[in-house]
Parts: sequence; structure tokens; C-alpha cells
Amino acid sequence: MSTIDAALPSAPRLEGPAPNLLIVRAPYYTQIVDGLRDGAARILAEAGATYDVLDVAGALELAAAVRLALRGKRKYDGFVTLGCVVKGDTDHYEYVCQEAMAGITHVVLQFGLCLGNGLLTVHTVQQALDRATSDGHNKGAEAAVAALKQIGAARWLGAV
Repeated sequence: MSTIDAALPSAPRLEGPAPNLLIVRAPYYTQIVDGLRDGAARILAEAGATYDVLDVAGALELAAAVRLALRGKRKYDGFVTLGCVVKGDTDHYEYVCQEAMAGITHVVLQFGLCLGNGLLTVHTVQQALDRATSDGHNKGAEAAVAALKQIGAARWLGAV
């Protein structure tokens, strides 16, 4: 989805206590994922939210880590998944992208989670860098906005 014409991401106002989120990162491309995390952290700070950061091995482990968090003792109002998969010369890219996205979608729908997905699936490293900058449109920031909006919706609906 192109965001060239969209407003820059900003934190939505939430009713109720400050939310607590878990950012799950697959930092294979460290510079890119750090940029995504910085964007998400900026939005969460604007919202007055607290958050923890958990690093996992790769994109395929993002959904499993969110699922593990549900079994843990720490309680989270929402989640942000961050990572980057860059197309290479083999079919591996297709399988990783499809399964990582399907896994995230499955865990969200199965458990009714508030989650913002910032997993980049790009053809070049430059495309990823363009989406992880500190100025302009940052997909980590957009994922944090999505998670916060879902938390707001869950609160409004009385689902939490």
C-alpha cells in the first residue's frame, strides 16, 4: 500500500489507562528493523503507552512469539510485529512472506488480538530503508498506530 498521499502517522487518543504493548522484532536487517522500532516507539511514547521489545530469529518466528506471549505471565494490551524480508533469487522469499503473514493473521484472528503488523516484504533493501526512515512515512510507526487503534476499538466494544 502506498502512503505517499496519506497523513503522517500520529498516535490516536485512547480512553482508559495507558496501554502496554509488546514489540516483537525479527532483526535480520538490523538497520531497517531498528528504524521500524524507532518509528513504533515514537508513536507509543506519544500515546503514553509502555512497551517491551522481544527479538526473535526471523520473520517466521514473529507469530509464534506473539502466541508464546499469550502463555506468559506478562500481560499486554496489544502487539506490534516488525521485520523485513527482501526478495532474493529463490522461491524462499515467497514462502517466508506468505507463511509469516499467514501466521500473524492466524494468531490475531484465533485469539482476538490487537496487533499492528510492520513486517516489510520488499524487492530491494532500498525499498525497506525508504519505509524505515525517521522522517516521513515509517511502517513501524504505522504498525504502532494500527495496534493502538485496535486497542481503542476493543475498549469501545467492551472486548477487554
